[in-house]
Amino acid sequence: MAEQGARALALPEGWPAHPDPILALNRMGSFDWDLDTGLFSMDAQAHRIFDITPQEYDGRPESLAARVPGGEGTRLDALVAQAMKDGSENYGTYLRVRRRDGSLTWIHTQGHIRRDTTGRPRRIIGIVRDATEELNDSAGLQERAARDAARRQQTNVVQVTTAALAHARTVQDVIDVVKDTHGLARLGSTSLVLGLVEAGRIRLVAEGPSAASVPGTRVTRIDEPYPMSEAVRTLSPRFIESPEEFAERYPILWPHITDLNITSAAYLPLIAQARPIGGMGLLYSDRRGFTPEERDVLVALGSSIAQSLQRAMLYEQEKDLAQSLQQAMLPRTIPSVPGADIAVRYRSGYAGGSLGRDIGGDWYDLIPLPGACPGGAGRVGAVIGDVQGHDTHAAAVMGQLRIVLRAYAAEGHTPATVMARASVFLHELDTDRFATCLYAEADLSTGVLQVVRAGHIDPLVRGTDGSCRRVEIDGGLPLGLSAEFGSLEYPVCSMELDPGEALILCTDGLVEQPGADLDDGIRSVCASVTAGPDDVRELADELIGTAELRGGDDDVALLILRRRALAERQAVERIRQHVAPGDPEALTRARHTIGAAVRSLGAGERSDEIELVADELITNALMHTEGPAVVTLRVLSGPGRRLRVEVEDPSSALPRRREAGAQGVSGRGLLLVDRLTDGWGVEARGSGKCLWGEFEVPEPD
Repeated sequence: MAEQGARALALPEGWPAHPDPILALNRMGSFDWDLDTGLFSMDAQAHRIFDITPQEYDGRPESLAARVPGGEGTRLDALVAQAMKDGSENYGTYLRVRRRDGSLTWIHTQGHIRRDTTGRPRRIIGIVRDATEELNDSAGLQERAARDAARRQQTNVVQVTTAALAHARTVQDVIDVVKDTHGLARLGSTSLVLGLVEAGRIRLVAEGPSAASVPGTRVTRIDEPYPMSEAVRTLSPRFIESPEEFAERYPILWPHITDLNITSAAYLPLIAQARPIGGMGLLYSDRRGFTPEERDVLVALGSSIAQSLQRAMLYEQEKDLAQSLQQAMLPRTIPSVPGADIAVRYRSGYAGGSLGRDIGGDWYDLIPLPGACPGGAGRVGAVIGDVQGHDTHAAAVMGQLRIVLRAYAAEGHTPATVMARASVFLHELDTDRFATCLYAEADLSTGVLQVVRAGHIDPLVRGTDGSCRRVEIDGGLPLGLSAEFGSLEYPVCSMELDPGEALILCTDGLVEQPGADLDDGIRSVCASVTAGPDDVRELADELIGTAELRGGDDDVALLILRRRALAERQAVERIRQHVAPGDPEALTRARHTIGAAVRSLGAGERSDEIELVADELITNALMHTEGPAVVTLRVLSGPGRRLRVEVEDPSSALPRRREAGAQGVSGRGLLLVDRLTDGWGVEARGSGKCLWGEFEVPEPD
């Protein structure tokens, strides 16, 4: 009810006042001088002081030459140059100006120099005022000089505090500006308390110095008899000009602050868009009372802090919305894959301090694929990608693209087909965005990887010795562009991942560094991987931590897949033989090699069966395709010792069972394979297919 009452109060028109009309009422004009462009902007009051119309003034200091006599201009230029040279923040002086009718008048100018992080002056903001009357009256010159100094100091408070708040992006940034030692010095107060309105209550969020707040007032209701509550409830400042007034008006609070030696206080409501968002209390121990000018300055100060707080709150809301949307588009969980250690990480560009709904289209995904070996390691698709742009549309496109790419891969399409179909989908989505992507299909039982790249950066591989290398992959156009230009060919690169080796996929936010070449960035990441920990999760944390320290507004997606090495199993053995078509001697050599290899690998009683199945698969490949056949024998690590025979050929046509009939001499090949093996299947490879069969064999003596 108290909150509703505070909101129902009618506000005076134009309250709280903006700093600009406050300066104007004190016969002050303001200026803003951009030192990079040379532009010198003045408000309407400054135009009147220089007796020049906006139409006559083009924004250049040279345009004021007709108003500032040569000697005066030279003296002012020297003063400003010296202030910039010796590191001063402020300067001030009196000078004469010539009015339109030719008469000379005195003005006073005061400026605040703003510098960048390197100390280079970038802008000067300040005030000008008519000083003729005060300088013509010599009798009151000393008094007016003191009053002028006080006015300068008060104006400085607003200028310097506003300049500091201009860099605040979060609520904590605003709190840090007003509560630290420098902030208290700028405000001229002994201590400070700052509270935010939450559900009809005021919660203190800052105090300076530490322990400046009163016990029991950390959270108070708006209708309680405290000065900050009154200021928030009535939307009017509360000025307490003496200890006696404090003790009389707020007897509950006064006994708790007597040790602070408080002589006066100002409690200001923080108002944004006609509603209270908080309150601020400034307590003084070296002054009594407030002049009208001081009250005006404090009200302007409260308005500036309120605007900064509101901007910070909106920024944090935008940030939460952007991060929530991004996280909703990414996979909620990563499946556990037998035979692999997986780590994924995502860093939002908000970590770099970007403003607005600056979310990206970076994503990762891990897709379980059909065709895993029974009881052994699985087959999995690893995806990394980046949709062009940094906005909600990019995130929405990313979510749709991730889902369809996952569906195409889970259907069993070849990697090249998955990429081509995803490109067509993105092109037909009626969007002007394209996406880079890398898709790696991994058989963790054999370590074979089929990798396709669409305009994305190359993958990295970390060896068992910790060394890291870049694997250059032939690629096609980014998704969307390849469909638009009718170039949907994506070459497939085959590589092998030995047990203990890790595949590292990332987006360009991890490797790109401002002012550095992409190759240099990749070498830097390789060095970090080499020096990083062995555990994939710790390594992923370290890489993302490096990106955090470097900063930047680009998102980062990271996926690390390490093929697990089982210490209790023997190393995987492999024998590979190439068989050319139309070469009987090549087939004969392959048979002899397979026979010798099967016996050397300790296949025991199953040697004949393995040789027969291998011969059948090779013969079928040579008879029914036009290219060569590649036969591979492996001993698989994992529960139970298994020997795997693989025969690759360049045809994408899948084999099918046929009834041979009573007199048929063909059609029994797959029946034979099915009877003799403990498991068999066919896998689509980027440039063809692979038929495989597995046999349980005895452990070696």
